Amino acid sequence: MAASAMAGQQLEMLGSRAHSRAESLTARNRELYETQRRARRGPTPEVFFTKHIDNSRIVKADDPERRREMRTFTAVMSVLFVLVMVYVWQHFSAIEIGYHVEAQKLQVEELREENRQLRLNEAQLTDPGRIDRIAKQLGLGEPQPGQVVRPEGGGDPNAPVLAQASAPAMQIAQ
Repeated sequence: MAASAMAGQQLEMLGSRAHSRAESLTARNRELYETQRRARRGPTPEVFFTKHIDNSRIVKADDPERRREMRTFTAVMSVLFVLVMVYVWQHFSAIEIGYHVEAQKLQVEELREENRQLRLNEAQLTDPGRIDRIAKQLGLGEPQPGQVVRPEGGGDPNAPVLAQASAPAMQIAQ
């Protein structure tokens, strides 16, 4: 009884203090909480006991409607997941192929430029005037009649020669 009277007096004091404008709302709430906590406890400390509950014998009731809903939901989500993954795979494949195509275009342009440079170089090297100048620097001149000997040993060295195709003769080693 003394504890409840003391708590009542403290609440009155706290109530008169709460109306003053200098005190903040959080401080007032904190004081009220502490006062209520002290009034509840009383002279004896609170003691808590743990209770061990064994739920191993409890069996969950089977709900066929819930099971059917979960299977339907799982099937729909699986199909949706597969569709999204196919879309993502196609999207990234298209991006990768685009990069590959651009790289191939750059390589084709580089090869065209290199081919152009090689053709220019070939044209410069095969210029008959240039070849004639180099031959004269080396002391070479035009061949004299009869100076050119053909391997087939024909009669007239200036006679035209026809190209002939013949199968190579097979020799049997003994």
